[in-house]
Amino acid sequence: MPVVSPTVNAKDFLDIEKVDEGHWRIEVVERLITPGQFLFGGCGLAAGLVALEEDSGRPTIWATAHYLSYAPTHSTVDVYTDLAVVGGNVTQARATAKIGDKEILTVNAALGRGSLSSPTPWSQMPDVPPPDECPPRIIPRELGESIFAHIDTRVALGRTYDQLDGTPGSPHSALWARIPSHLDPSAATLAIFGDYVSGGAANPLGRRTMGRSLDNTIRIASLERTEWVLCDIQMHALAGGFSQGVAFLWSDQGTLLGVASQSIATKIWDPPQP
Repeated sequence: MPVVSPTVNAKDFLDIEKVDEGHWRIEVVERLITPGQFLFGGCGLAAGLVALEEDSGRPTIWATAHYLSYAPTHSTVDVYTDLAVVGGNVTQARATAKIGDKEILTVNAALGRGSLSSPTPWSQMPDVPPPDECPPRIIPRELGESIFAHIDTRVALGRTYDQLDGTPGSPHSALWARIPSHLDPSAATLAIFGDYVSGGAANPLGRRTMGRSLDNTIRIASLERTEWVLCDIQMHALAGGFSQGVAFLWSDQGTLLGVASQSIATKIWDPPQP
């Protein structure tokens, strides 16, 4: 696989800055939004993790975001951290993102590191073609500018948008994803990629869907240098307008980096007729 010079990390991609102790700020630019013109849920969780990791000095073990409202394009979001309990190995903390006095999302997290590890992996990466043999995941132009124009994504398993003809398919799909010039994944990076679960209902339904995340959880297994991350998406159910699923996140060498899961308000997206 081609190697590029590492010039970008999640903090750079988000362009999040520290304002004061326990206070961070992020501008919702077009690079960070959904096609619905508001902050991409994975970027909101990622912003909270950047702030929590730097303020605690510890890596993420687990984190979950509860989405309460929208942060529209060009808004300014303030992120406040609270290190609620600092233990010998684990910090239990939260981050709250606001626009003015309006709460947008809350992140609860555990951060730290222990010493015990399994000598052998307990899960295996699915057998899929490498990224350069997979078709690009092209978002329809009518959805407008969004984060999807800034992340290189390839369809490793399942169907592309133009292949969704209404025929039901497998609940299992997979996407290769990378942020160009970013080789060192972090919990924040994986939080962004893990939000691809929100579109996972399209493949089993065979139709384009719109997904609004209600929650977004990331669990970190092991971080290693990788150009591409495989998002191995497995949808579990769709009932009453809400779907659930998980994504196993793999390095291009087959190491499990983390696991993401979500509950999603799901609707059929019917493109406008010409």
